[in-house]
Amino acid sequence: MQLTHFTDLGLRVLMYLSEPRDTPVTIGEIAERFTASRNHLVKVVHFMAQQGWLATSRGKGGGLALARAASQYRLGEVIRTLEDIGDLINCAEPPCFLRGRCRLKGVLDEALAAFFSVLDRYTLADVVASPTGEAIAVLHRLGVASRG
Repeated sequence: MQLTHFTDLGLRVLMYLSEPRDTPVTIGEIAERFTASRNHLVKVVHFMAQQGWLATSRGKGGGLALARAASQYRLGEVIRTLEDIGDLINCAEPPCFLRGRCRLKGVLDEALAAFFSVLDRYTLADVVASPTGEAIAVLHRLGVASRG
């Protein structure tokens, strides 16, 4: 299974925002740090703000921040939502002759449940622990150095 670019960017945004800062973080800054399309990032940030994951403020001095502590973001929940994952396969569309007599769907459903079971054990705080947190701090300092 491969996560979408949308989910990848969403996770990077959450990780980047986990590092406390005195100045607001902007979409432009995140786009620059991760060499991402600003337009695509706007869509990702908008979606995450709608989920209540991000606090946003507009205008001069505005920016982005996590809406709650990093320990309150369960990776399984975040990825399920960003990916909008239902079933891995849909036996009804197009109709499959094997539907109801095939074990593949059950195996895939079990595998997906195991995947999310592992992710549900971790939070954003877990994945930004050392050494990741230090690397994020360096990314933040790179931005300060380029503005200074």
